[in-house]
Amino acid sequence: MPLVWLPDWSCSLDGLRDFIAASIQSFRDCDSGALLAVGCLLLLFVWYCYHVGREQPRAYPAVNALMQGAEANGVQNGFVYCHAPECARCSPHDGLNQKLYHNLQEYAKRYSWSGMGRIHKGIREQGRYLNSRPSIQKPEVFFLPDLPTTPYFSRDAQKHDVEVLERNFQTILCEFESLYKAFSNCSLPQGWKMNSTPSGEWFTFYLVNQGMCVPRNCRRCPRTYRLLGSLRTCIGNNVFGNACISVLSPGTVIAEHYGPTNIRIRCHLGLKTPSNCELVVGGEPQCWAEGRCLLFDDSFLHTAFHEGPPEEGPRVVFMVDLWHPNVAAAERQALDFIFAPGR
Repeated sequence: MPLVWLPDWSCSLDGLRDFIAASIQSFRDCDSGALLAVGCLLLLFVWYCYHVGREQPRAYPAVNALMQGAEANGVQNGFVYCHAPECARCSPHDGLNQKLYHNLQEYAKRYSWSGMGRIHKGIREQGRYLNSRPSIQKPEVFFLPDLPTTPYFSRDAQKHDVEVLERNFQTILCEFESLYKAFSNCSLPQGWKMNSTPSGEWFTFYLVNQGMCVPRNCRRCPRTYRLLGSLRTCIGNNVFGNACISVLSPGTVIAEHYGPTNIRIRCHLGLKTPSNCELVVGGEPQCWAEGRCLLFDDSFLHTAFHEGPPEEGPRVVFMVDLWHPNVAAAERQALDFIFAPGR
């Protein structure tokens, strides 16, 4: 059998030899000036690749200005910022771009640069992206380029997690009602946080606050906390990840503001939804519904209000941050590393 193939192999080798000989002759016949130009172009390309890989992100004072606050009184975009040192959005971050780039380099050394092109591009040009964004969408800390943008997402964007949350609507509602009974005994029960609003009252009860579990609160809502573990796209161990119960009393208006990033979508599961309550994202109004999830991109300018009568009670939602569906798995892992709490 091998003897049958010998002629074919001989033909293949003869063809290869002829091809190599023709290539060498063509190379010899080329003009030396053209060869020099090609060689220079190759050297420039190699230098460019090396330079891009080592380049530090550009320093844009405006990025730090966003973090520090546009006004001395702590009001940005009509929203009162807390300036707490642990807050990823509100606290001042000098040299934010350099810090993010350092974290990305550290991640790449431990794992790989594969799939990091969009993150690398985003960090290098972060100031330009944030300053050039249209006023309708301006994430205040980190913008990941080339993500599809829309104020609201369909339920299918994170279908599994939406279905899990809606199936457990009664469980979450029961634990909220148990918590809310404490409001009859004091103005602000332990574990609840009051947020700044132009009018009314806005309370939140965090199970996860900027990627950090709040143990005391989780022990008071054990089934809801365990439920977070069954969500496939819940952002965890990342300063952009939160899970909380959000309560708006009648007459409350939340001032228009932007979220910190576009890598997430915010999910609201309606627990109690009185009349005349609306969420407005990117100028588009939507209403909550009990037992149903509403998904939106909070990096768009957004506000919420409860203009219903006092006898209808508060508007209550369970809020959880999920990954944007177009952020790849490798990017999620890297962003969790770069934006890990305390990093």
